[in-house]
Amino acid sequence: MNDNVISLTDLIESRLKKQREIEYYQETLVQLQKKIAELDKEVGITTIIIDMIETERVLTLDEKQGKMLLLDSKRKEE
Repeated sequence: MNDNVISLTDLIESRLKKQREIEYYQETLVQLQKKIAELDKEVGITTIIIDMIETERVLTLDEKQGKMLLLDSKRKEE
């Protein structure tokens, strides 16, 4: 009979340990899911920026000078 009591105690302790372990992993999972969501947003933003840069047309030197002259003339008018 004494062996049954020890066995039952061991089982209860084992169950408690496993329950605590489950709680720990659930908390860790929630933290990891938040981190994944944050990183996913950052990747999305970075992808948008890369797409914007890739689709942006590169101005020639003459076009840049023309825009600079236009800005200078607008500033002088103000």
